[in-house]
Amino acid sequence: MGVNNMTNNFKEASIQIEGMTCAACANRIEKGINKMDGVEKATVNLALEKSSIKYDPSKLSEEDFEKKIKSLGYSVVKQKVEFDITGMTCAACATRIEKGLNKITGVSTANVNLALEKATLEFNPIEVTISDIIAKVENLGYGAHQKKDDKQDVDYREKHIKDQQRKFIISAILSLPLLWTMVGHFSFTSFLYVPELLMNPWVQLILATPVQFIIGKQFYVGSYKALRNGSANMDVLVAMGTSAAYFYSLYQTIVRSDTHHGPQLYFETSAVLITLILLGKLFEAKAKGRSSEAIKKLMGLQAKNAIVLRDGIEKEIPLEEVVTGDIILVKPGEKIPVDGEVLEGTSAVDESMLTGESLPVDKNTGDILYGSTINKNGFIKMTATKVGRDTALAQIIKVVEDAQGSKAPIQRLADKISGIFVPIVIAIAILTFLVWIILINPGNFTQALEVLIAILVIACPCALGLATPTSIMAGSGRAAELGILFKGGEHLEQTQGIDTVVVDKTGTVTHGKPVLTDILLNTNLDENKFLSLVGAAEKQSEHPLAQAIVQGIQDKGIELGHVQYFEAIPGYGIQATVSGQGVVIGTRKLMQQYGIDIQKVQPTMAELESNGKTAMLVAINGQYAGLVAVADTIKETSKDAISRLQNMGIKVIMMTGDNQRTAHAIGKEVGVDSVIAEVLPEGKAEEINKLQHQGKRVAMVGDGINDAPALATADIGMAIGTGTDVAMEAADITLIRGDLNSIADAILMSRKTMRNIKQNLFWAFAYNTIGIPIAAIGLLAPWVAGAAMAFSSVSVVLNALRLQRVKLGNTLQK
Repeated sequence: MGVNNMTNNFKEASIQIEGMTCAACANRIEKGINKMDGVEKATVNLALEKSSIKYDPSKLSEEDFEKKIKSLGYSVVKQKVEFDITGMTCAACATRIEKGLNKITGVSTANVNLALEKATLEFNPIEVTISDIIAKVENLGYGAHQKKDDKQDVDYREKHIKDQQRKFIISAILSLPLLWTMVGHFSFTSFLYVPELLMNPWVQLILATPVQFIIGKQFYVGSYKALRNGSANMDVLVAMGTSAAYFYSLYQTIVRSDTHHGPQLYFETSAVLITLILLGKLFEAKAKGRSSEAIKKLMGLQAKNAIVLRDGIEKEIPLEEVVTGDIILVKPGEKIPVDGEVLEGTSAVDESMLTGESLPVDKNTGDILYGSTINKNGFIKMTATKVGRDTALAQIIKVVEDAQGSKAPIQRLADKISGIFVPIVIAIAILTFLVWIILINPGNFTQALEVLIAILVIACPCALGLATPTSIMAGSGRAAELGILFKGGEHLEQTQGIDTVVVDKTGTVTHGKPVLTDILLNTNLDENKFLSLVGAAEKQSEHPLAQAIVQGIQDKGIELGHVQYFEAIPGYGIQATVSGQGVVIGTRKLMQQYGIDIQKVQPTMAELESNGKTAMLVAINGQYAGLVAVADTIKETSKDAISRLQNMGIKVIMMTGDNQRTAHAIGKEVGVDSVIAEVLPEGKAEEINKLQHQGKRVAMVGDGINDAPALATADIGMAIGTGTDVAMEAADITLIRGDLNSIADAILMSRKTMRNIKQNLFWAFAYNTIGIPIAAIGLLAPWVAGAAMAFSSVSVVLNALRLQRVKLGNTLQK
């Protein structure tokens, strides 16, 4: 993720937070940061335990956010790493490196020791990587290598889970005897033997006290921090409920001399509650870890090491130490470590992890290579062009992380409710306690206390806070595995409402790689001379059709002429001066603009276009000279994918700058509902607007630079991943695999995710709506309330994890 410069001088920062226990915690941090002067927008994701902040760097720094988070009672996750530094000769070198490292965004502290030739850094692992640090040192003219014995990059989540496991085991051991005494009180379990020793209040006090104040310390600390900042969270409810049970029992133990026949004690209630809550939190933490499996799978695709050629010597180094410009050797069967370019050698490369295409792609000198793809059969020498967070795979991981960390609009309701939920619950609990002790069962403090404890414990807002983010994480992660990258939770939510899909023709419905099919002359020019002029002129154009013409002419072995002048006329064609002759190539409208008579060729052109070919007219020195025709092949999956969308109740429109006849021929072949043809690049966004004004919810699917305005205008923009970076930047969703079936998959994934979120929210609301009244009328024992509360969060997360098993394909799934 990291910090990115924004066009409006804002920056984005991501901070990992420790210590949140429920939605109220996330809301408090979010509100606290949003109140800071200079913050444009801040969101806190409970499931990811992460904050994303857009801020003005002239007013604030990341240190300010860290201080704010700490003042609210939480901590920021940092990573500490040591590096061996080479090349230092004096104290000035050490000072220079230290200053350089401290300037890196995300680095908190950096200390360089000249005598030990060592650098120690503390940094935010979301914002800066090991490779960034090494690159900085090398840019300063020195060398850096991460210490091999460094064991400090242990996942803090794993450490937290192990800590929770240890606490749960100790708590369970101490609580089990107390649970035994509680179960022995029931009439239907009177046959169970309960040792007299366990019935002694002082023994129960000894067992319950460590659970309450050592194991349960985290709830008291969390409560203090929350109340100190004028809010309340889950910790407050747990601390109040268990403390009420513990201190009432302590009072009874001290004042009652009859240790065997005194009133019922509640030591087991407080201890078992804490144990069950810890168990629930343990399950929840493990389940949340599973919800980010997509990121782990993507990261697992990366190579671990690379063989580089430095100073003529081959050496194997960790992937993090590869820098731009390194010469890398890749043997057959190995993963390509980073993005780069082939210097020497030929091979076939399996790029299925990016494109979904099972057939390997041939690579020769000058071709682009992508990190984490597999070199199948040849030896390749390559140069690294993109490393670390700049590689294609790293960018995909970043998009998935951004999506998982973002908030869907549907979460706003849950946020508002959870913000005021805890104070309301406390008020209800106290009011109910008073009603019981004054009106329902006057003077029966024990029963009123049971009801109070049950209400406090049953009403934890954890499930409410986890309902949306866990589904977003699981849904966007599963989508990424299927080659669909949602840029944010809002796009994942909005996609479900799409009722009209507009697809670009070239490169989207078709392969975008047309071939030259027809050459018709209307001049005394020799065909080779004609093609020499046409090929030379078209070679200056980047349009796919132009490239097809040039390739077809070069395949005939014809030498191209010399170009003195060239001009592209967007949407119409080109004009050029080749070997001293004026050449105009393009549409009927272009010929009409130049006053060129094309009447005789109209029937031939119409016939070619009716067969799905694109014919381009050629004029030389102001006279019609002939035409060339090209045909683009339709993707094998396009027809079935369009049919699938229509079966889902979605209207499919094909939009293209191509002529009416060719467009309608292809549209008819693939079965679209309608065709919008002869649309100039600037007109595509206008056509999208027209559909939106008719009340349509429109998704635009394209792959080229000329599609970017329409992608940005549409309700949802989908960029084919085989297209340009500009198109992908403008889009809300990137379809990596270039298959139109991904459109239906994206919409289905959105529908399934939103259905999952609604299920989670329904049960989270219903759970509290039903649970609190049941507890209030005295039908819910405190320990049952604790178990229910603990497992409500787990059930929400497990329901979200069902999205990771979603299977999508060419069959309609609703």
